[in-house]
Amino acid sequence: MALFYMHGVPIGYVAILLALVASMGGFIFGYDTGQISDILLMSDFRLRFATCSTPGDAGTCKFSVVRAGLIVSLLSIGTLVGALAGAPTADFLGRRYAMVCECGLFIVGVIIQITSTNVWQQFAVGRWVSGLAVGALSAAVPMSPRWLAAHDRFEEARHSLARSHGIHVEDEHTNEFLENKVQDIRINIEHERQLRAGWIDCFRPANKTLYRTVLGMSLQSFQQLTGANYFFYYGATIFTSVGIQDSFVTQIILGAVNFVCTFGGLYVMQRFGRRLPLIIGGIWQSCWLFVFAAAGTTKIPQDNPGIGKLMIVSACMFILGYAMTWAPGVWILIGESFPTRTRAKQGALSTASNWFWNFLLAFFTPFIVSAIEFRYGFVFAACNLAGAIFVYFFLYESSDLSLESVDQMYNDPSCKPWTSRHWAPPGYASRYDIIQHNEAADANKPVGSEFDESRIENPATRKSAEKGHHDTIDEVTV
Repeated sequence: MALFYMHGVPIGYVAILLALVASMGGFIFGYDTGQISDILLMSDFRLRFATCSTPGDAGTCKFSVVRAGLIVSLLSIGTLVGALAGAPTADFLGRRYAMVCECGLFIVGVIIQITSTNVWQQFAVGRWVSGLAVGALSAAVPMSPRWLAAHDRFEEARHSLARSHGIHVEDEHTNEFLENKVQDIRINIEHERQLRAGWIDCFRPANKTLYRTVLGMSLQSFQQLTGANYFFYYGATIFTSVGIQDSFVTQIILGAVNFVCTFGGLYVMQRFGRRLPLIIGGIWQSCWLFVFAAAGTTKIPQDNPGIGKLMIVSACMFILGYAMTWAPGVWILIGESFPTRTRAKQGALSTASNWFWNFLLAFFTPFIVSAIEFRYGFVFAACNLAGAIFVYFFLYESSDLSLESVDQMYNDPSCKPWTSRHWAPPGYASRYDIIQHNEAADANKPVGSEFDESRIENPATRKSAEKGHHDTIDEVTV
């Protein structure tokens, strides 16, 4: 049975387990990126792989900007290649077996790293191999049951849907909600089979496919340009330079803030939709990065302990906003903005864009910091503002909608990004109407007419629902 409902859709325990499995890629990436900042400062690591003016004295061992940049950034080159290869691999093997193989590849990369003794190139190659796995995992967007249906395994797709939504086996062929979902998927797949989807199809203007490809790639680029990985990759080095003696503790604090606030971010995305959190998050992050850069530029942090503490607080507040908005939000949008026909390839292109900018920032940050120091924060502050503006003018609100409905919304000429939160598919007065219909269909009951605004979590949806309860929408032209 369903454990709970989210926006009218029943959620079973299998769906929760699937979410945990799918999050493994994010966990692996977070683990690998979170540790490299501290590893670069470890005495034994510097003795083995850095250039030492006095042999055996770690205090005289330093990495050149090129070597440090390569050690950190080769992971991103691997993820870029892995993201592009992950989509066809997942389409061929299915998500389950693809993720098993990719986790095995990550283990191989880790073994290469931990067996390196004095050759830094081996350690860097191990990070590249691990990056292949991380990139492929990030591109393997979970599609089951759509993958099953695409391979003519509709009964298995029905069973998979039933399990994920907590519907009993004996009710699989009588549950109206389940039947509607299966029919939507069947119709969509049969339509897509009439068209052949290749990489070039991701760049066709028809049905706003090119629009959404560029949108996904841009959102992933802006996520990197927020500056979060500036702190994750080089945080320990940054806080050492501001006079913090135990930079490892500070890095742990940043990681803890990021981890805890990510759970809040999932709640924020469900309650407030996609657009509003990204816009507010971009402005919030820009403000704290400006404080960080201004504090580090105005006075020398090493000589002013108060300035150093202010910079740490600014970094934590930035990470708080990032973890609750841009960190989860962009990945959620990548999973729900593309049509099924080109979804895997568009997701791969978007993810590749993320890793490309990840590499550029990881490799060039040591060079840039050596030239402009903490003024680098002003660059990221401007990028965050640009990201907020981009979201306002180009991103459509996709919360509470199925993939098929999102496709309709993007192709409705009367719907604009800044008005999209009020849009509902044909046959529904509002997005609240969708929630109510799903709940009634799952319970095999007729849709009630009583308006209960307390059941709506998303304030944007609530406002649309209140309007839709009294009005009707025009027919949507697709």
